Amino acid sequence: MSMFSIFNVSGSAISAQSQRLNVVASNLANVDAVAGPDGKAYKARQVVFQTTPMGTDSAAGVRVSSIKESDAPGRKVHAPAHPLADEQGYVNHSNVNAVEEMVNMISASRSYQNNVEVMNTAKSLLLKTLQMGQ
Repeated sequence: MSMFSIFNVSGSAISAQSQRLNVVASNLANVDAVAGPDGKAYKARQVVFQTTPMGTDSAAGVRVSSIKESDAPGRKVHAPAHPLADEQGYVNHSNVNAVEEMVNMISASRSYQNNVEVMNTAKSLLLKTLQMGQ
């Protein structure tokens, strides 16, 4: 493994974590969303990662293979006066758990920061190696 592949691996991880952060932001923005015009509430989404091992045709690293919707049931809130209430007076809300999403956001943010630090360390090691040759 060359030193330059470190940049490919970390770069792919940074890109994947950036997508994860975008999905978390979308989930958090829809925590209190109620059913839309189609009658369905927002479903939480989760990013699924896939690794690319070394020795394959493409560069080693990680990528987002898919974004899946959660199958968990949404919250039902009793609000008979709400315009979107059903026959029993319940309003369907999204199935997003704000606490889980905040934990997911912190995890993605730290992973992103760690990969930036890996790239900075690799860069400084390469610069020191070049300085040794002078």
